[in-house]
Amino acid sequence: MNDEHERDAVDLVARDTSADTLSSNSSTHSYRWNAVLNGKEITVVTSPSRRLVDLLRHDLQMTGTKVSCEIGRCGACMVLVDGQPLNSCLLMAYQCEGKSITTIEGIGSTALPSFEEDPLAGVDPVQAAFLEEGGFQCGYCTPGMILSTKALLDNHPHPTRQQIEEGLCGNLCRCTGYGAIIRSVERAIVHCDERDLSTNQGIK
Repeated sequence: MNDEHERDAVDLVARDTSADTLSSNSSTHSYRWNAVLNGKEITVVTSPSRRLVDLLRHDLQMTGTKVSCEIGRCGACMVLVDGQPLNSCLLMAYQCEGKSITTIEGIGSTALPSFEEDPLAGVDPVQAAFLEEGGFQCGYCTPGMILSTKALLDNHPHPTRQQIEEGLCGNLCRCTGYGAIIRSVERAIVHCDERDLSTNQGIK
């Protein structure tokens, strides 16, 4: 592959990261990491053993993915990989090669009106439920909670209480006591049903 093609491949991610970061990575590594991030195909030159959480936060500026325990026990860095909730602090780049990755930035619409016009317009039903039920306090665990809830409801649209608790067992919250979080998931079920009904009736 000639130099022009090399630059073109790296430029695929130029809209999501800085040129300086890409230049630094490409000068020290030869592994070309390809994935689909929040619906967009990307290529980054990096180390195959670079942690996914570092790729997301530092190379791609997806800072909604949080860093806390760094040993896979808190869920703050949770992302969806091919629809499955996984801790990005435990994943290396090569393990996610060619996969579809969803971060909290990929949930809901990116084209939002002003808050004064409609505070919930474009917000995903799960996000709306957490806002309405106050399923957060400091908010540090919230991105991971929302992504785990998304995965849960995709697999079990009407989960039992036990399934909800099991679906969130990898996410720790040190603020809310989980009561509001459970209520948020239960409200999200209702919102998702309403959305699906509207879709089936052809209402956009």
